[in-house]
Amino acid sequence: MATDLRQLRQDEWNGWYDTLLRAFGGVHESPEERELWDELTEVDRSLGVWDGEECIGTAGAFSFRLSVPGGAVVPAAGVTMVSVAATHRRRGVLTSMMRRQLDDIRSWGEPLAVLTATEPVIYGRFGYGIGTFHVNAEIDSRRVRLSVPPGTDEVRLRYAAPADVLDACEEVYARLVPQRPGMPARQPGWEKLMLLDPPSERKGASPLQCVIAERDGETVGYARFSVKPDWDHSGPKGTVTVRQLEGLDPAARAALWRFLFDIDLTSQVIAYRRPVDDAWQYQVSDIRRCGLRTKDVLHVRLVDVGAALQARTYQTPVDVVFEVEDTFCPWNAGRYRLAGGAVERTGAEPDLVLDVEALGAVYLGGFGFTQLAQAGRVFEHTAGALRRGDALFRGDQAPWCPEIF
Repeated sequence: MATDLRQLRQDEWNGWYDTLLRAFGGVHESPEERELWDELTEVDRSLGVWDGEECIGTAGAFSFRLSVPGGAVVPAAGVTMVSVAATHRRRGVLTSMMRRQLDDIRSWGEPLAVLTATEPVIYGRFGYGIGTFHVNAEIDSRRVRLSVPPGTDEVRLRYAAPADVLDACEEVYARLVPQRPGMPARQPGWEKLMLLDPPSERKGASPLQCVIAERDGETVGYARFSVKPDWDHSGPKGTVTVRQLEGLDPAARAALWRFLFDIDLTSQVIAYRRPVDDAWQYQVSDIRRCGLRTKDVLHVRLVDVGAALQARTYQTPVDVVFEVEDTFCPWNAGRYRLAGGAVERTGAEPDLVLDVEALGAVYLGGFGFTQLAQAGRVFEHTAGALRRGDALFRGDQAPWCPEIF
């Protein structure tokens, strides 16, 4: 098959994006959403495959900066908008785009590539490992009560138009990014996604609402949400859907959650894409009535193993030698010594052997080498190396990516 794989041009974006939408079912987005993705697409980092005049493959890479254990914010390619036309499956189109894309990311000097997968089965063969999960919750707020920490009553809450307090909310978010691995620092323009609220997609819910948490005149948290009224023969049973909720301290977060639980005429709080260790789970009176479900989110690919390992910090100064297998990006294959936070290539015998997909899974600290060894994904060659590796890589907080891109 003669196809043309090349960088996207701006005047080709509409056709390229239509190819993507068709691959995802062909349902057109609202004009507001389409316009925003047009603005955010980095055409010089986007690829297309053409069969004659027809675009039959798409792939992009946002210029992200991602928090890693230790608080550093590291350049990362946010892989996005990947699709292949159904008429051109099983012809190597996706593999050719992944090959070109990872070569490009390496040439840009970005040690990491990350993505949120529509179909997780696709990306393991290209070296992506599942690095974060999130929790979705459907909380019966009529029966579940919240136990709040001291200081919660000192937090003042007020309604505000979401656009009017966007800058204050973004300042809160930016302060939290270094504290939890996996969070992308928002690039210019991405804050607009937080306010995207097309009327055509509300499905009977209210326009986006916002409540600000303040203490001594300082914004210490915020919640963005919508309310969908509903009634049955017994009375009101509306639903609160939480879009984002962030707080700088336990009292601020608890005040916001308590507010959402107590909104009049509602009986359910739905929260999507929350950290797996979100504090409210340890404050509720009945966790079984919270309808928790976990889902994979951020898939992590080390494009430059040495640079990626050097970019994060470690919990202990122990010495471990890893042998990394990487058939898709062979420049990564080899042995690396991690000692005292320094990373170097080595010819020493390995303590642990794993492939780059498994290394991506443990990189942000959400998973351990011992877990993966029990699944046959990591192999211990020196007694005690799994335990030492776990001690090195584990973080204080579960990694979390609040974005879907």
